[in-house]
Amino acid sequence: MNVTQKEIVLISYPFSDLEGKKVRPAVVISSNNFNKKSNDCVMIPLTTVINDKPYSILLNQNDLDKGKLLKPSRIRVDKIFTVEKKLIVMSIGFIGDNIFGKIKKELSKILENQ
Repeated sequence: MNVTQKEIVLISYPFSDLEGKKVRPAVVISSNNFNKKSNDCVMIPLTTVINDKPYSILLNQNDLDKGKLLKPSRIRVDKIFTVEKKLIVMSIGFIGDNIFGKIKKELSKILENQ
């Protein structure tokens, strides 16, 4: 499956006991060049638990350039992961440049020495 940076996709996640799966949303943050060359992509999960957490960003429908967000969510930048693209179930939308800029800012906070 082809994916694009800033795309919101649904991923089939295994339960921690590996006995089952559930489908969850995530934002693709890896570059389009990386996505074309790799079987994997880098993502950040979304959660509908919208409690204010460090390294997270509130996401509402008006933050999307395209698609539909069923509920207000949080982008959990501190939960970054890599996944095989074959686990993507479907695309549901795209975040805007403003939110993507906020993701990069939160990532830089995680990576910098203080």
